Amino acid sequence: MCYCRDMAWYSLTVDLPEDDSEVAQSILYDHGASGLEVRDSQNQTVLSVRAPNKGEAILIAYFEDKADASAAQDELKEKYTAARFAIEDVVERDWSVEWRNQIKSVTVGRLWVGPPWEKPTAPKDKVCLFIEPKMAFGTGDHPTTSLCLGAVDEFMAAHPTASVLDVGTGTGVLAFAAKKLGATRCIGIDNDTTSVELAKECMQENGLTGIELSTKTLHGIDGTFDLVLANILANTLIELAPLIAPKVKQRLVLAGVLVPQADDVKAAFAKHGLTHLRDATIGEWIRIEFERR
Repeated sequence: MCYCRDMAWYSLTVDLPEDDSEVAQSILYDHGASGLEVRDSQNQTVLSVRAPNKGEAILIAYFEDKADASAAQDELKEKYTAARFAIEDVVERDWSVEWRNQIKSVTVGRLWVGPPWEKPTAPKDKVCLFIEPKMAFGTGDHPTTSLCLGAVDEFMAAHPTASVLDVGTGTGVLAFAAKKLGATRCIGIDNDTTSVELAKECMQENGLTGIELSTKTLHGIDGTFDLVLANILANTLIELAPLIAPKVKQRLVLAGVLVPQADDVKAAFAKHGLTHLRDATIGEWIRIEFERR
């Protein structure tokens, strides 16, 4: 999806293996992409646009500056030798309307997550969260977020006053869901300052209080939590395992992991006294749950 003003733009189109898509998206944003369209096995394409080849993803990033698009292409070319690229001028369009048309609300168990402009039509029988879909990850429609929302709903139903830590909180959607479902102590941390600022805006949008949102590291978080959530990339989960595991009092939910990466992630956390409980999948994405016994 693209969040752009009415003006001239440049698009960088990248065809690459789907397994490399998540990291490539981060690289595009690091080079100043103002919006990003993702076409892959989890995001259906309409008949009028080109679909990715099997096992691949198409990323279309939008830049104000052609030099930024070229710099992003150069880094991706070096990192992904099999990728294919195209830089084009973009015909001026009303992006303020275009990108809204791509945002989808999501219902998971008792939870409904959607954009603020759907407030008038939000379901009255659900716990509703309104997330402004800006630059931070976590509007609810990505499979990894949906998987985590399902785990939050299930755990909070059985432990309605649980304490919750959300590592890599993004827009804060998982922390907000836990809080609305009864969580007491609730903390969301992210190393990206923009994400934390957006999460604070979303917290106000949802009329929530009592959630600590910050750029603190795990070293700066005291105590343990009944439920720990971490929806981040597999390699980061493995790296942070020695810091995340000690925060788990009862349940750990991991996502952001592709199915082929699951065994490595499980092994990293099993070393730290946690017992594998179960998995759940949507397409190529897997949610991994651990317990402390």
